[in-house]
Amino acid sequence: MNDKPTHVPEPETANELASGSSPLDARDFRSALGTFATGVTIITAVAGDGQPYGLTCNSFASVSLNPPLVLWSLGMFSQGLPIFQNATHFTVNVLGASQQALASTFAKSTVDRFAGVDWKPGLGNAPLLAGCVAYFQCRAANRYYGGDHVIFLGAVEAYSYNKQEPLLFASGGFGRFVSASAPRAAGS
Repeated sequence: MNDKPTHVPEPETANELASGSSPLDARDFRSALGTFATGVTIITAVAGDGQPYGLTCNSFASVSLNPPLVLWSLGMFSQGLPIFQNATHFTVNVLGASQQALASTFAKSTVDRFAGVDWKPGLGNAPLLAGCVAYFQCRAANRYYGGDHVIFLGAVEAYSYNKQEPLLFASGGFGRFVSASAPRAAGS
């Protein structure tokens, strides 16, 4: 892996898959995918003009422990796509259960998502948002095209975490983890 992200040409199959000719009902397929609970993250980077940029993302996943690699994906028509395609680094900020409002703010297409948000620059100046349960600071290693999304592969260069409760997302809403071994309330 080199220090600069590699642009991989879009394969013909990605165009084919994104053609809209799938026999599956897109809305129902999205509902089915929504049954899979995910963590909630805000992916951050710095734009070419030095301004911080971030967006809410639940497509984050681990890829490899050795070397430490993670991935996330972004829609082809996202306004932030050029920022992440040109960034040398990005940070995956894993949100805590108390950060639902922050997740909602960064999910909107507002002018300044960072207004009033406490953060500090991390590797490559990618913002580290205050109060998160984990941070994965990544060098942009590669990207791949899949359907209507770009998949970003990150080489983790630094990370930290705490024992706070993470924010979850499933079936179109935010939630919390309840352990199967947790005591149940009377009448449950």
